[in-house]
Amino acid sequence: MAEDLLVYTPEVTIRLRYVAQQFFGRILGIKFTLTTDRIAFVERSGPKLAYTKQNLGTGLWMRCHDLLFDGGIEDYPIAVVDWGGLPCFFQTAEQESISCDLLAASFYLLTRYEEYLPHVSDEHGRFPAAQSLGARHGFLTLPVVDLWAHRFQDTLHEMYGVVKTNKRVYQYCSMLNVSASHEFLYRGFLRHISGIAMDLLGFKMRRLGYRVLVGLGLKKDPYDLYEEVLKAHKKLGQVPKVFFQLAKYGPYDKNVSPYNRHFQHLIKSVGDYAQIALAASYASFDDPELLLEEKKVLSDIVHRPIDSCKTRYNRLNIPLTYRDMVDAGFTEDYSMGYTHDLGFRAGTCTPFHFYDLYLEMQQPMVVYPFAVQDYALLKEKSMADAMLKMKAMYAHVHQVGGWMGVIFSMELLGTPQKYDWKKLYVAQLKAFYAAS
Repeated sequence: MAEDLLVYTPEVTIRLRYVAQQFFGRILGIKFTLTTDRIAFVERSGPKLAYTKQNLGTGLWMRCHDLLFDGGIEDYPIAVVDWGGLPCFFQTAEQESISCDLLAASFYLLTRYEEYLPHVSDEHGRFPAAQSLGARHGFLTLPVVDLWAHRFQDTLHEMYGVVKTNKRVYQYCSMLNVSASHEFLYRGFLRHISGIAMDLLGFKMRRLGYRVLVGLGLKKDPYDLYEEVLKAHKKLGQVPKVFFQLAKYGPYDKNVSPYNRHFQHLIKSVGDYAQIALAASYASFDDPELLLEEKKVLSDIVHRPIDSCKTRYNRLNIPLTYRDMVDAGFTEDYSMGYTHDLGFRAGTCTPFHFYDLYLEMQQPMVVYPFAVQDYALLKEKSMADAMLKMKAMYAHVHQVGGWMGVIFSMELLGTPQKYDWKKLYVAQLKAFYAAS
């Protein structure tokens, strides 16, 4: 009969308990027990792991790094090495079957430890993908935490045979970001006149003509693709998650007024076929009261609680952004990724609870790390190239039974691109949802 995993450690810290629950529990579905009882560990004959500085000579051994036993934030030197074909770091024992501290490395990525360290933010205050450990060492498009966990499981099986697990099933989540519900309609008189003036001054006659035809009801607004997009989901039986922005007009917030009755009707009608969530405004990034107000407005429109959120431009000031979300009553975040770069910002394709390094505590916020945002695909020369990049990541996510999050925006779907963007959207929907 399969037995639970016993993990011995000299000290059970909050950090160790947090990452063990994610690594063994959520990713692998292994029941485990952390113990400081050395005698009980040595006498145990079933599956066991010594997470120690010295090898106890029995069971699997993972030599521990200091990270999970330290407090505060230290700029640890990191060297990325090859561990049986997988990039890894915090190497602690060269000759052992587990040569790196997988738990410490996982904690480093999941907590976004590197984002607490000194770095140069971009113009929107974001941590740049290029500065990440994953991008600098070429593993950003790999869900390394999940791959490490499964490699560990293989090693455990080699030593002990069958270990009791609750196998995860691959999941696909299609997300639509609506930071601008319409390009021309419902913008109000002053914004409409301003738009006409800008088209004239910029000699954008074709755009001006389109604007007029839309205003006269002779053309459909370019962004009004909701019926078409939802139809594609209905055919597959897939329910998308749609993030609507409800914000006052500002330099980076250009949506229709949240109090426009046409816009509210759109949200309600989309809500009949999709999960509705909040696309938090740029202005609410450092304004908790405004974030709460936007959440309430959306909740009042759909007449149900709103517990999911995504920030404008995926802006995250860790840990403050998550504290604000928690205070506003959100329990799920979908901002963990890079707008213009494909990959796994937190090194994982498994949802995880956010850990606040300053407070040294797990927050009641589940982070859903997306792999693809459509803006990152603008770099690709063709639809085939875009699908190839996405399929490579999908293969890894599917392999580990992970969560595949893909975000498209109504603005790009409604704007002519160098290849058919709507066709790309439907193609990835069919390719990645079919296996779920």
